[in-house]
Parts: sequence; C-alpha cells; structure tokens
Amino acid sequence: MTAGALETRDISKVAGNVPDHVKAIVSNMSRYYLPGHNLKVSGPIFGASIAKRLEVTEASVLQKAEEPSKTEGRMVCELTVEEDMLNGGGNIHGGCSAFLIDICSSMPITMLRLATTGEYEYSVSQSLNIVYHSPAGLGDRIRLVSTTLTIGGRVVSARTEIWNVTHHRLVASGVHIKMKPSAGPTKANL
Repeated sequence: MTAGALETRDISKVAGNVPDHVKAIVSNMSRYYLPGHNLKVSGPIFGASIAKRLEVTEASVLQKAEEPSKTEGRMVCELTVEEDMLNGGGNIHGGCSAFLIDICSSMPITMLRLATTGEYEYSVSQSLNIVYHSPAGLGDRIRLVSTTLTIGGRVVSARTEIWNVTHHRLVASGVHIKMKPSAGPTKANL
C-alpha cells in the first residue's frame, strides 16, 4: 500500500485530548481496508465500504475512574445504517455489528499506544463476545463508543457499545480480547 493511496480525513471536528497526528492516524480506517494492504489481495476487502464511512468524533486518553493511576483510551465513531449493513428483516445484521465492534474496539488500543508510547503494535483477535440488545434500521444513526479495558505485555482488551442515536437505545455491546501474534511457524500444531 502506498502512502498516496490513503485518503485524508478532516480531523478538525474530532474531539479529545490526543495529538492531531494520532487523530489523523486512527481516523483513517481506509489505511486498514484498502485493497493492496495485503499484497495477496487485489480486490475489495470484507467490510471496506462500511469501514470507510465510519466517522471518528472523539479520541481521548483518560484517567481510569476505578484506578486513577492508570489510563484508558476512548474513541467514539458514528455511522448511518445503510443497505449494505442490513439483514433480511431490514435491521443491522448481527455480523455487521460484530464487524463494527471488531474494528472499533481495536481503535482505542491503537490510539492509546500511539498517544503514550508513539508506537503501533500489531495484534490479532483472540475472542469477541457480543450481546445484542435492540435493532437499528435503515437510516438510523449509530454511535460506537469504545474504551480500552486492559493493556498488557501480550494481551489487550477493549469494550465497544453500539448506541442507536436515532431511537436512544443500546443496539449491541461487545468485549474484544486481542493478543500479539506468535512469531513461530505459520502452520498450527494441533
């Protein structure tokens, strides 16, 4: 992926206390979903059109309320539910909600590391646990509020809630546990 292929996002409306260069990095989801990011893929990547529509509205590093000596990352994104996100019943598909929780819960982890250490660490999903609470229909505006839970040496976790801004209700919530990939062989020894 070349730097010229990345789209530029206006970060002037992104609230929060992280530096602008960090806001610019985490606001540009196309960085992760453009064809060519993985050199073996030449076509569109799953969810790319949805990820590109995510609008980051906040990126903050906050003091943890429960443990004031620790910090947490908080990111808020918004998106309007469109046809490519729907199930047969006309509501946001559970798989789409899972996809959004997956990528949005990864964002505060990346943002917190960039803001506090200046470094990015690649991680892979270990588990994603989701509870579905209520529907969001075509045209509804949703807000995804994501906060880090733990940042360890090998394992990290974050929580995301999807809120229906239009109808003022919780749509889904999830906890995502991620880990650094193993450096060993690419074949699993099962």
